[in-house]
Amino acid sequence: MTARSVVYAPAVLLALCITPTGPGPDIDPAWLSFDTPAKTTRFQLIAGLTGLNGALNFNGFRDGGLTLVVPLGWQTEIDFRNHDGMLPHSAEIIAPQTPLPVQPVSPAIPRAFTLRLTEGLVSEATDTMRFTAQPAGEYLIFCGVPGHGAAGMWIRLSVSASAAAPALLATPATSH
Repeated sequence: MTARSVVYAPAVLLALCITPTGPGPDIDPAWLSFDTPAKTTRFQLIAGLTGLNGALNFNGFRDGGLTLVVPLGWQTEIDFRNHDGMLPHSAEIIAPQTPLPVQPVSPAIPRAFTLRLTEGLVSEATDTMRFTAQPAGEYLIFCGVPGHGAAGMWIRLSVSASAAAPALLATPATSH
């Protein structure tokens, strides 16, 4: 077994153990890598991966249908890429709120946002968010381009005081 497959093994097992609640996108274990001894994780966040919701999705999920779980205190890198060939997108980590904002708001975690939050990054543009996963709690990874997040372009981030390793989980989509 290679070092890479050891690193991905927990995410692969979690992805394989998920019982789908209906037709939906698959979780690709390659999106998540981590180093447990170093307490670091990296997540590939892909805007407009599929045509779902008019391409207003992250990794093919919308309305919170995917949750990234990160242990409290871990150094986190979220590598953002806009795969949408038509629309600009951005990302930031915000506190859950109702109603969802229609434009960017202050990030809930320092440094947890991409460049050009309002304007978005053009097709195939990239940026990396680097931050410490704290405080523990539930958050949204939200597109800050006006109207996109409110239209369903958000997934969940759980900063967990009890998780031993990062994970990607399919979660029931809601309109928050």
